[in-house]
Amino acid sequence: MPFVSVRDLRMYYEVRGSGPRLLFISGTGEDLRRSPNAFDSPLPQHFTVLSYDQRGLGQSDKPDIPYTTADYAADADGLLSAVGWDRCMVMWVSFGGMVAQEFALRYPQREERLVLACTSSGGVGGASYPLHELTGLSPTEWTRRVVELGDLRRDAAWQAAHPQEFQVLADETLAGLKVGANEPGISVGARRQLEARQAHDTYERLPSLRMPVFICGGRYDGIALVDNQHAMQRQIPSAQLELFEGGHLFLIQDRRAFERISAFLRGALDSAQLP
Repeated sequence: MPFVSVRDLRMYYEVRGSGPRLLFISGTGEDLRRSPNAFDSPLPQHFTVLSYDQRGLGQSDKPDIPYTTADYAADADGLLSAVGWDRCMVMWVSFGGMVAQEFALRYPQREERLVLACTSSGGVGGASYPLHELTGLSPTEWTRRVVELGDLRRDAAWQAAHPQEFQVLADETLAGLKVGANEPGISVGARRQLEARQAHDTYERLPSLRMPVFICGGRYDGIALVDNQHAMQRQIPSAQLELFEGGHLFLIQDRRAFERISAFLRGALDSAQLP
């Protein structure tokens, strides 16, 4: 298995695909052993994709110390050095997008192009939903809330009218939680990540970004709200924004999403076609 020493961590990573280099970092609680992940997407067909388990998650180390998004950004910088990548394009999703903002602000020389997907700046630009407030709910209630927040169309009325569809979504959500659930440090790492997420705020610093930036999100996302996407676009010079038909998982729900992201990464996105 590909492990590497990064700063104070033993970190798990994978590289697949061919083409220009792309660093892909996912969101809250993610683990590369879960599917779908970056390698299940169309991206490896066009890019050499590097993805990894962030500190506290998956098969990477889970130290019981405070984490910050600056720590996560430094981890990404260290990983790039460890694998011999000087510069690359970067795509970050959800919590990964929060780390992305810190990474871009602290290590702008590393990034050729930046995709921020279903994320938030914090501060005046608006925070993503406080997932730490769901801690302590029963598995049934936690799942119901996550399904609702993931797509605002799936409210209580929708759930009552579509019980079978809701149960499939609930089962898929719970199945993801079972991956590595009994491994040492899982609960510690998850808690520490939520603490870092809670403190995130880059809004006032975003105007200093100069690399090409593509902001994308789902129209029905209850975690990273549409207003938050517009707020980031207003702060980042020349950032492009596009919304897709879906919620927090719009990358799966709308097939156009990866096509448009790939076009941006290749420098071929037609801004005239943006809404």
